[in-house]
Amino acid sequence: MDCIFCKISKGEIPSNILYEDEKYLAILDLDQTKEGHSLVIPKKHIEDFTKLSAEELKEMFNIAHNVGSMILEKLHKNGISYNFNYGSLQDIKHVHLHLCPEQKGKNEKTPDEVYSILKGD
Repeated sequence: MDCIFCKISKGEIPSNILYEDEKYLAILDLDQTKEGHSLVIPKKHIEDFTKLSAEELKEMFNIAHNVGSMILEKLHKNGISYNFNYGSLQDIKHVHLHLCPEQKGKNEKTPDEVYSILKGD
């Protein structure tokens, strides 16, 4: 399979992992148009959120809640949005939940600097 999220889940492509368990990953999005923009993805290939069970949705939002709280605290943000893209809005056909912290103005930090702050390095 040529899915970038499947390759990340298998460790074939490096990523900035914020959270990992046997079923899910939370990673820092490389496109940091919003400082701290992160993704929660299932390790199992699931094309879109309509294919998720209620339990899987709950698990993803629980992870998003915890990772989102860390982002808000460590990056000193005061708002965050959570969203799934679907259909033509979905660039990668592997379900992923976006965590987009509040950001005013242009992002000043590189993805590596943001990752360092979030991981406490």
